[in-house]
Amino acid sequence: MSKAIRNIIWRPSPNFDDRAAGTPIDMLVLHYTGMKTAEAAIERLTDETAKVSAHYLVQEDGQVLALVAEEKRAWHAGVSRWRGADNINARSVGIEIVNPGHEFGYRPFPDVQMEAVTVLATDIVARHAIPAWNVVGHSDVAPNRKEDPGELFEWRELARKGVGLWYRENRHASLHYASLLPGTGGESVIAIQEALNEIGYDVMKNGIYDDALTAVICAFQRHWRPSRVDGNVDAETQAVLYALRDEVRRLT
Repeated sequence: MSKAIRNIIWRPSPNFDDRAAGTPIDMLVLHYTGMKTAEAAIERLTDETAKVSAHYLVQEDGQVLALVAEEKRAWHAGVSRWRGADNINARSVGIEIVNPGHEFGYRPFPDVQMEAVTVLATDIVARHAIPAWNVVGHSDVAPNRKEDPGELFEWRELARKGVGLWYRENRHASLHYASLLPGTGGESVIAIQEALNEIGYDVMKNGIYDDALTAVICAFQRHWRPSRVDGNVDAETQAVLYALRDEVRRLT
């Protein structure tokens, strides 16, 4: 359990099991609760019949609940994949952040909540030596199913404080790219797929701009280009994508 935040409340969930021996904890996955109230989310995460949990939950007032001990495997990521790994629960710590989500009135995350997330995440990343490229959202590891924590989550500020990955910004970079249209194919699409794959996304490199690629582009935009989440590979999305790929190459 993290000791970085004072007054963490232990609210145990029965929904966990053992991590496989020898599996490193090398990922941090952030979620929003996506339920109408915090109380409803806590009830579900601690309900044995629900079969879902996370290691921590951060309330909108900054209060942190510990639900599952970090040495155990919480059940938060579901069917997911990142950088070739497909048992994300086995190698990650999961944080649920109270927010009603896109279904029930998605809203900005309060400053006090983000401050608590930052302190908690900083501690987790430091203790487990989690690399920046493995601090991800649920939508990054499950782009066909999930949208959380969404485009209002302050990924850039979190990265500025040392948690997660950001890119070197160049406001002229988009001038080098032309927009791609869904349904098209060819070398430009393959280059997009290869860059996404290098960052960590599970992408089939088939050279086809299909629905699967559109879902991954949406997830990418939610995290790194939140001003426009539409699945379109426009010039700005490409500029951000290649800048982020270059940052991954620089760090690895």
